[in-house]
Amino acid sequence: MKKTVLDFVPPHIRTLAGYVAGKALRQAQRESGVTMVKMASNENPYGPSPLAIEAIRQAAPLVNLYPDNDATELRQELATRHQIAPEQIFLADGSLGLLDIMSRTLLGPGLNCVTSERSFISYPIVTRAAGAELVTAPMRNDAYDLDAVYAAINENTRIVILANPNNPTGTMFDADATEAFIARVPEHILVVLDEAYYDFATYFAAQRGVTYTRAMDYVRGKRANVIVLRTFSKAHGLAGLRLGYGCGDPELFNYFGKVRNAFSVSVVSEAAGLAAIRDEAHVRKTVENNAAGAAWLMPYFAELGLRAVPTNANFIYFEIDEDANAFAKRMQLEGVIVRSLVPWGIRNGIRVTVGTPDQNEMFVRALKKVVRQAVAK
Repeated sequence: MKKTVLDFVPPHIRTLAGYVAGKALRQAQRESGVTMVKMASNENPYGPSPLAIEAIRQAAPLVNLYPDNDATELRQELATRHQIAPEQIFLADGSLGLLDIMSRTLLGPGLNCVTSERSFISYPIVTRAAGAELVTAPMRNDAYDLDAVYAAINENTRIVILANPNNPTGTMFDADATEAFIARVPEHILVVLDEAYYDFATYFAAQRGVTYTRAMDYVRGKRANVIVLRTFSKAHGLAGLRLGYGCGDPELFNYFGKVRNAFSVSVVSEAAGLAAIRDEAHVRKTVENNAAGAAWLMPYFAELGLRAVPTNANFIYFEIDEDANAFAKRMQLEGVIVRSLVPWGIRNGIRVTVGTPDQNEMFVRALKKVVRQAVAK
């Protein structure tokens, strides 16, 4: 039989499970025929900063021009804030873009990346797309077991990814645990501290008297095998613009620059990012309302007999007594989009984003109705 180009797609790409996105708002409204609130994708319910919106407007007439490939102004601003050199900042189209670049730079057939089970759904995708293996360690109490993660490292390990807080369980480990773990890891293995929910975790940790992170100390101390990831998608409300960054070793970033797509940070994204980080009041409003919303929601899970995990992020993980896909569909019929965790391999797991007070009330009304309907059956 005559071969086609499709016959030469490599086996590791053929078997790759693609990213399963949360249900888009308009799609859900078309399907259900009701006005919908989206509480599935950990987006900022308060939107972007007004300063960022104005910066987007001002940048719009410049979109006929290619952006500054190094996003120089934003790099400098971030470097000043983190008290590191601009060369220690690497910007990309979201922290996910950085994870992809890392994997293509350091991984390949016969090598592996180590992380925890029930962690970010994109870790296996970027790893396997590079032809490498993802090794997952078991969790303990819905959280990363750093001893188990360390035990999973072998001679083929090149990257270890620690999501802190973890998506989707919302759990975190403190700065001392991170320090003890990094001290054990061989220096030829890259440790990625994925702090996408940094702003929320910092606020919760302060409330609870915990030191969340000292991640930037590794960068300032020029620890070459540690990278810290941050994003503008969460507290800053710029998920639709795709903007994130890593802090780490300049020499390693030089190699990342050879792999990264040119102009991956747009004119509009850089302008919005600059404005967003300067509007500290907007971020403060976001994290304060998020903490209040999470505290308000938790008792309702207990009232309904649902196991929910206290969060350190802007979402809550909880478990139901049925298939999560079926549950999410019934919630959608009630006007609320939540995230089924079946793609994570958690058949009865649901993740809900903490919303505005009105959105949270709408979620609780729908949750009570759907859970009680299931019990009545």
